[in-house]
Amino acid sequence: MRVPPFERYVRGMQAFGVFLLGMIVGAVVLHSLFVAQFEALYQTQNELEAKLEEYDQEVKELTKYKNQPTVIKSLQVRVSREDGGTVLDKSAEAELIKRVKADLSTFIGRSIYEIDSDAKFARRLLERNVYVDVYGKDYAVEIQTVLLAEYKLQIWMTAKPVAKPPTS
Repeated sequence: MRVPPFERYVRGMQAFGVFLLGMIVGAVVLHSLFVAQFEALYQTQNELEAKLEEYDQEVKELTKYKNQPTVIKSLQVRVSREDGGTVLDKSAEAELIKRVKADLSTFIGRSIYEIDSDAKFARRLLERNVYVDVYGKDYAVEIQTVLLAEYKLQIWMTAKPVAKPPTS
């Protein structure tokens, strides 16, 4: 039995190899685009869930204190970005805002005219705090500005990653 000469099929084999390589590269590119779109969708979903939770909490607080005109009815926390500062991940930023709101929620329902009676308590809450294990990192949060307007306590803060101490 004779073996056919493969010199006749070299061009066809090369063309098939290029076609197969093109299919593989195309599949990789298509998959990377799919992963990028899915990651963007996941980030958008996390942001929208955080906003929905914030709005639900705000609605509950506003309905709770709707008949009391001189109390702090809501709390709004914003992360300010300084020049040259680190940019936080959106999910870490949302988690930090949630934790700071939980810490400062004691001001909700207090009279706007008697807020100075808790100056020591406020000073302790507003000094530099370290929030541990926010998506695998520790963050030092520092309150920059506090503003009370229209029965809403608005807070601007900065957050910087803190190096974790080595564990032995």
